[in-house]
Amino acid sequence: MTNSNILWNPKKKPKIIVVMPAYNAEKTVKATYNDLPKDLIEEVILVDDASKDKTIEKAQKLGITVYAHDKNRGYGGNQKTCYDQALKRKPDVIIMVHPDYQYDAKLAGVLCEPIVNGRADIMLGSRIQTRDQVLAGGMPLYKYFSNRFLTLVENLAMGLNLSEYHTGFRAFSAETLKKIPYHQFSDDFIFDQQILVSALASGSNISETPVPCKYFPEASSINFQRSTKYGLFTLWTVFLYILNQLKLYKASIFN
Repeated sequence: MTNSNILWNPKKKPKIIVVMPAYNAEKTVKATYNDLPKDLIEEVILVDDASKDKTIEKAQKLGITVYAHDKNRGYGGNQKTCYDQALKRKPDVIIMVHPDYQYDAKLAGVLCEPIVNGRADIMLGSRIQTRDQVLAGGMPLYKYFSNRFLTLVENLAMGLNLSEYHTGFRAFSAETLKKIPYHQFSDDFIFDQQILVSALASGSNISETPVPCKYFPEASSINFQRSTKYGLFTLWTVFLYILNQLKLYKASIFN
């Protein structure tokens, strides 16, 4: 029995596109791709953000559809191209996964099942279940506590009860992505938070499922300085969300 038969009626099999925003993922893209449940997925798209290694060559050998930026546009800029290309295929669900083998891509079907069956518009693959589990997976201590603090603030401000907002493994219904003005968002890492608060402000339902995560030298990670910048911009984005909900100020990310 295939994964698709377990998750939904095969007569109504959804069209699922996987996108990978990639930068220097030569060593990990194959392992990530191999874990994806191919019977569920229509196509895998990788957008290379001017990598300095052989990410493009590795991906093409795997049969992945590759688009390459001629210059580095940043993590958010990469995702914009990912979603633009995915939406052209007229999918039902778009899954975004970092090709750094940090997330368990075998759970792609589990991640998008609530979307297919109408229980969610966006699904997040949460790395945070228990402290011991996360730290045993290798998450740096400062990242764990900063993640906990930012998640607490976001939950209080947005009325949700998610275990984290900062995962690089997430799924969207195509209809949700179409109504989010993601081209108005930052080209930096804060893009991930802007897309969530914008979706929530438009009435989208955001949920999550636990996903094991591992840290190792080849897995992508931002340094302490950039993490601090990301944290401050996350707080600013939450503040903009509050102003938008109070109808005091409407930032461009909510247009």
